[in-house]
Amino acid sequence: MQENQSRLTPLGIIISVLMIGGLLAAGLYVFKAKSNVPMTDPAGVRAPVSKGSGQSLKDLKLVTPEPVATLEPQGTYQLKDNTVDMELSAYAGYAGVVAANGGLAPNPESVFMKKHGFLVRIKLAEEEGWNRLNSGKVGVTATTADVLAVFGRQFGAAVPMQIGFSRGATGIVVPTAIKRINDLKGKIVVTTQYTEADFFLRFLAQEAGTGVMAMSDLEASPSAEAINLVFAEDGDKAAAIFAEDLKSASPRLSGCVTWDPATTDTVQQSGGKAKVLVTNRNLLIIADLLVVNRGFAEANPKILAGLVDGVLEGNRMVRDKPEVQAGVVGKAFGWDAARTARELGKVHLSNLPENLAFFAGTIDMAGSFGGIYQSSVLAYGNSIIKNPVDSERFFFGEPLKAMAASGLFKDEKIVIGPIKSDPTASRTNGLENDPLLSKDIRFLFEPNSANLEASAEANVGNLEAIRKLLQVSPGSFVVLRGHVDNNKLAEYRTAGGEALVRKKSLEAMELSKNRAAEVRRVLMEKYQIDPKRIETIGRGWEEPAGTDMAKNRRVEVYWFTLE
Repeated sequence: MQENQSRLTPLGIIISVLMIGGLLAAGLYVFKAKSNVPMTDPAGVRAPVSKGSGQSLKDLKLVTPEPVATLEPQGTYQLKDNTVDMELSAYAGYAGVVAANGGLAPNPESVFMKKHGFLVRIKLAEEEGWNRLNSGKVGVTATTADVLAVFGRQFGAAVPMQIGFSRGATGIVVPTAIKRINDLKGKIVVTTQYTEADFFLRFLAQEAGTGVMAMSDLEASPSAEAINLVFAEDGDKAAAIFAEDLKSASPRLSGCVTWDPATTDTVQQSGGKAKVLVTNRNLLIIADLLVVNRGFAEANPKILAGLVDGVLEGNRMVRDKPEVQAGVVGKAFGWDAARTARELGKVHLSNLPENLAFFAGTIDMAGSFGGIYQSSVLAYGNSIIKNPVDSERFFFGEPLKAMAASGLFKDEKIVIGPIKSDPTASRTNGLENDPLLSKDIRFLFEPNSANLEASAEANVGNLEAIRKLLQVSPGSFVVLRGHVDNNKLAEYRTAGGEALVRKKSLEAMELSKNRAAEVRRVLMEKYQIDPKRIETIGRGWEEPAGTDMAKNRRVEVYWFTLE
């Protein structure tokens, strides 16, 4: 007997196709949700994370901090088809690289091929690619100077040049009640571990004399003596977590450190509850570096030199004619013309003399390679960077030296300067706005004198600390508030009553003013600092820091930056 064969009707076929498609879409969604790789649009640009769209803090999970940063074992990248594989994120600081290559794909008309005989393939990736560079899966990437300090000896990286400075891409968003970095002491901030955002806050905390403590989660007890950090998977999620916490009746978080546009979006969507405390627009400690697989760099010095020359040429192409290169850059990063122009305004693409000064430590009004690296070691501390190595381990300086000797880019000049929100505005007395941070410093003076003790090592370190603040931030200035102790106040009152107290109070005010002025004089003479960037005030014994007389003999440094 013949069995009846089952056949699908046309409607049944359509329903079956839709069901199979739905199952495939659901499976892809689950796979994406479980993956640690951020979702991207067709251009490879990270899709924005929704902020304040009904997500709860439970949904926006924090990640457990890593006690130390680790990498996969080192391997050597191998050149294939005469093409160098480079991995970058969609960031305007890499516009010069894209311009030199004429886009992302290997290009026979690129600067790299026409001048140096090799091709470059650029892949956009938003997740950090340090492991891929270290293991030899890619030949070139970019990172910031602080990352090198964190990974240290295990990082098989060669740094032949600085690509540029980020100028406003990273920022700290806080509730409106927070006035300065010092106000974050004892509070909790969310950011992304071992990134430029993490370092940005740690640097400022260090300059404010405040420690930093990593918390396992929001249920842990924060330290009253430190800025407490919790961590998200990336900067967008850090912003989303802070934005959601702002809505609660009892917020736990006092800020997030992330990058634009998440910083701007968070403030705009906060209903007036949040503000940007500071960005790195005029705080130049986030330096983007070209990073090459170390084994590959050592084996291919000509390609290394070609990469440096190509990026410097690309930087010049973007600086000189941004309107011409905007199309190539925008297409590569998936940006329209307006966004391309906006993003290019947040970076400074470095030239040859700026590179030479950056690595020599002679650059003015911006952080240097060695300075940022050492600040990173100090900011993260021995608990994270257990066996720090010198920054010179990473610097491969021969290409830059050869270019300087040959006269290439000889017409370029160092042009780093402040960026003002309102170019027509002028600063008056420096006390109209809140300082970004304040720091107590105890200078050692000769007894009852305004003369600094010449042999005191502490004085040298304190002068260097003030100089560094002014150096890394173009347009910034400090106010030095001098103080003395009142340990003889009772004695004066007994000997001459209130008349003698008033007389001695005026003398103390004058002494404290003279001591602050002496610090200013030394800073001007020793470091050639513009006198307009240092103001002084004498407060005598009117503002004691406590009952410890030694601590009351101090100079308070208030640091004001441009925004």
